[in-house]
Amino acid sequence: MRPRTPVVLAATLVLALAAGPLAAPALAASTTTTTSSVHTRSAPDAHALRAAIAGLPDADATAALVRIGGTDGSWRGSAGVHDLASGRAADPDARFRAGSTTKVVTAAAVLKLAAQGKVDLNTPIQHYLPGLLTPAFEPVTVRQLLNHTSGIQPGDGWGDSFEQQYAHRFDTITPRQVVASAVAKGPEFAPGTRQDYLNINYTVLGMLIEKVTGHSYAEEATRLVLRPAGLWDTYFPGADPRIHGPHNNGYQAVKRADGTTEFVDVTDWNQADRWAAGDMISTTGDLERLVTALFEGRIVPRGPQLKEMFTVPAGIDGATYSAGLQRFTYQGRVYWLKSGARYGYGAVMAATRNLSRTLVYSVNSTDAKGETMNPVAERIAVAALK
Repeated sequence: MRPRTPVVLAATLVLALAAGPLAAPALAASTTTTTSSVHTRSAPDAHALRAAIAGLPDADATAALVRIGGTDGSWRGSAGVHDLASGRAADPDARFRAGSTTKVVTAAAVLKLAAQGKVDLNTPIQHYLPGLLTPAFEPVTVRQLLNHTSGIQPGDGWGDSFEQQYAHRFDTITPRQVVASAVAKGPEFAPGTRQDYLNINYTVLGMLIEKVTGHSYAEEATRLVLRPAGLWDTYFPGADPRIHGPHNNGYQAVKRADGTTEFVDVTDWNQADRWAAGDMISTTGDLERLVTALFEGRIVPRGPQLKEMFTVPAGIDGATYSAGLQRFTYQGRVYWLKSGARYGYGAVMAATRNLSRTLVYSVNSTDAKGETMNPVAERIAVAALK
């Protein structure tokens, strides 16, 4: 399954214009905004951030949760509604589908196993999982899976359109079925020669974690990463379509035959096929704790393994991905980020290497898998990274 949502946030931000007046809300519901800030010389722009999430719900999003931290100062804000039917205020501590931010956890788990001597990043995955790839594939190292240079093609899902996927939202495709469909297509390119961001790389890494530990991916990711980082509201639902605990509903905008728009509730959805690549439920507070603990070396030990998270492969045109993260430069600052999107939910976690600025947001986007960046998310990013 090839991600449809653009994940190269840098290009979008560079081209983004300053946020103008919001369009008239397309959804009738009450909204609230809550904020707090600590002011320093380089503190986040509270005025711009409040403006970024004002007016929700609208046609683009029903809720937004934002946390900014780091040594420059902090800011917290939320806006929108818990659900369109009741119109009650969005829960600022809500759980949400975190999508591909799951890859940060998977990468950290693999790198931690490497630090423990259980995985060698230079060893082909064929050594750990014999028979998984056909003879058509050249040796694919663990590192090449981590930085998306493996050449393995995307696996198959229920289809590309929202309608096709929605019809199967309670059905299950197993990770092994996803990998089998990818392998059957043969390699896309020789390992290490190109970078192509795909879920399949992290699905295979999930299988690697299970093979070398003898336990499930969810157990090991929790043991190796979630608990050491203090992530108590983050979990892996597997085939369970529900979000347990407090959460704000997600919606997808769908055009009716008469040209009007319907907002379909997509909160309940079986995401088992995304697994180690994107099947995580979290909160903005937990993702902030995760990025802070990682960058401080409290999850993956400081040294060659942690360096992998901040190393983009050399000699590959256009490469921006490292192990679990993406590098981009904005207004003279280098950020390392990971975005994630599932229908109804879009999230980003980003930080400077020295943690002078961290940004985590969750936007209940009405087109989270669209081809362009959600306007509310764009406004948040531009305001947060000034």
